Amino acid sequence: MSRYGYATVFCLCGLLCSALVTASEWAGPKQAPPVRRDIQVSFIAADFRNGGVVGVYRSFERAAKLLGWQVHAVDGRGDPDEIRRAAALVLERKPDGVVLGGFEPDYLGDLHKAFKARGIVLLGWHAGDRPGPTDKLFSNITSDPLQVADLAAEYAMRDGQIGVVIFTDSQFAIATAKTQRMVQRLEACAQCKVLSVEDLPIASAGQGMDERVRSLQRRFGAAWSHTLAINDVYFDHINVPLNALGRKDIRNISAGDGSAKALGRIHSGLSQQVATVAEPLGMQGWQLVDELNRAFAGQPPSLFVTPPLLITPQLLQGSDDLSIELDFSHEEAYLRLWRQMN
Repeated sequence: MSRYGYATVFCLCGLLCSALVTASEWAGPKQAPPVRRDIQVSFIAADFRNGGVVGVYRSFERAAKLLGWQVHAVDGRGDPDEIRRAAALVLERKPDGVVLGGFEPDYLGDLHKAFKARGIVLLGWHAGDRPGPTDKLFSNITSDPLQVADLAAEYAMRDGQIGVVIFTDSQFAIATAKTQRMVQRLEACAQCKVLSVEDLPIASAGQGMDERVRSLQRRFGAAWSHTLAINDVYFDHINVPLNALGRKDIRNISAGDGSAKALGRIHSGLSQQVATVAEPLGMQGWQLVDELNRAFAGQPPSLFVTPPLLITPQLLQGSDDLSIELDFSHEEAYLRLWRQMN
């Protein structure tokens, strides 16, 4: 493995071990401005019950604090009104930069103009349906959602004749982009049938899943063979109602984000979730810090887009620990980059 490359490894009990899956030279930015000091940043989470949001925040917080930045976080609790209230509190703090963690800037309403008027940099994570800069964000950090959707749909299609239910959350542009792509790919497959697209808010998945599963079973019965979802959170709650109906045959595949819970489920073999398309949350957290630093220096965004990875039981074979986390060897690469520029 290249000393400063990124690689897919398994992180067990905090130690790098198991097999190296891929390795290459560092694919991220090669240059960066000097690190800015005395910086205050805020992270507004759409919902800290979402494992992807938690994962990227933890990495973001670690990287920012290593640079000596002050970090502040607020939780929108999956409620648009609460997100706006949290954003208003953040605005009063007058940070140098703000990360929108898992929601579009439209959720801010007129507050977006207030942030801009005060010169506060707005950066997004999963804050739109594509990576890169937008008219309201310095940049949106995400893997390509269409690539994520393709990986999930293609894995399901390997099973031949299938009937698919898709869980989505239409509040989010990135969820809609993934869903539309998965539907497109499945409808082009002669052996595949999209039975239903279920619009269930991520924040309500725990309360709404039992009823949805019973309804789907009544409507489709044995024709329902696979479930796709735009986030692992849906599969945090689907096993119990499926088991209660005797539907242990259904295979569940998530188009994001590779939460720790999902990796544990897939690794254990005790769940019906058989795959997730994991985004490198650790790398994306560090990229958020790097992009903010570029904005503070008056430089353009790096335009780096992190690649997703399909996580399957086969990929996890050979590991003997249930607390598996996906890690990309990015920290040393970013630290080296930042050291070189100081």
